[in-house]
Amino acid sequence: MLRSYIELLKPRLSATVIFSSLAGYLLATNHLDYNVLCFLLLGGVFLVGASNGLNQVYEVNIDKLMDRTKNRPLPTKRIPLNNAFLFSLVLGLLGVFFLSMINFRCAFFGALSSLVYVVGYTPLKTSTPISGFIGAFPGAMPFMLGWVAVTDLFSLETGILFAIQFLWQFPHFWSIAWVRYRDYAKAGIQLLPSGQRDHKSAFQIVFYTFWLLPVSISPLVLNYLSIESSLDLSMIGALLIFILGIIFLRKALRLLKSKKNVDANKLMIWSLIYLPMLQIIYIIDKYI
Repeated sequence: MLRSYIELLKPRLSATVIFSSLAGYLLATNHLDYNVLCFLLLGGVFLVGASNGLNQVYEVNIDKLMDRTKNRPLPTKRIPLNNAFLFSLVLGLLGVFFLSMINFRCAFFGALSSLVYVVGYTPLKTSTPISGFIGAFPGAMPFMLGWVAVTDLFSLETGILFAIQFLWQFPHFWSIAWVRYRDYAKAGIQLLPSGQRDHKSAFQIVFYTFWLLPVSISPLVLNYLSIESSLDLSMIGALLIFILGIIFLRKALRLLKSKKNVDANKLMIWSLIYLPMLQIIYIIDKYI
C-alpha cells in the first residue's frame, strides 16, 4: 500500500523538480541556512506530490485508456479515489505551510504553480494544445522558487531562471508528446502545438529551443552591458552552456527535417540531460 502511495506522487518527476529548486537556492545564497533549505525541499516535495496526485484523480478514466498509465494506482484501484484525493489535498496544504515558513512569496508562487497545474493544465489536455503553454508556467516555477526562498524578491534574476525553465519545457514536453502520440490519441489528449506530428509542431519545437541559447547565457550578456545582476556567469560557463544549447538545437533541427520518432526520442533524452547539466554548470561556475 505504501508503495502505491509513493507511486501516486511520481517520485522521478518530483526529483527533477526538487533538484531545480535546490539549484535556484544554491545560486541565490552565500551561506546555507538549513532551516530554509529543509522547508524548501519539504514544501517542494509535498506540493509536487499533491499536484501529481490530484492530476491522477482527475484523469483516472483517461489513464485507463493509455498503455503508459493504465497500471497506475488509481486505474488499478490499488488506492481508492477518495483516499487519493484527500491524501493529495493534505499534502498540498502541508507543502504551502512549509513554504510559508520561508516567506510569503515562496508560498504564493508554490501554491499558484500547483493551482495552475491542477485546474488549468490538467483539464485542458483533452481539449486544446494550448494546455502545453499553460503547463509550462508551473513547470518553470521550481528554478526561480529556490531563488525566492533566499531573497524574498521577484527580480531580474528570478525572471531569468524562470525563462530558462519555461523555454526548456517546450522541446521537452513536445518531444514526449511526439513519441507518445498514438498512446495519447487513445485518450483524446492533444499536446502537440498543431495537434499532429507535422512540420508546424516540429518548427515550434525548434523555435523555443533556439531562444534557449541567448536566454541561458543572458547573465554574461547583462554583465557586459553593465546591468547589475546577482546571477553571475563566467565566459567559460557561458561557453559550456552555449555548447549544450547548440547540441539541443541540432537535435530539434534534425526532428524538423526527419519528422521521425527516433529523432523525437533523442531530443527527449537530451532534454532530460540538458536542464540539470545547465543548472550544475551555473552552480559550479558560482562556487569555483
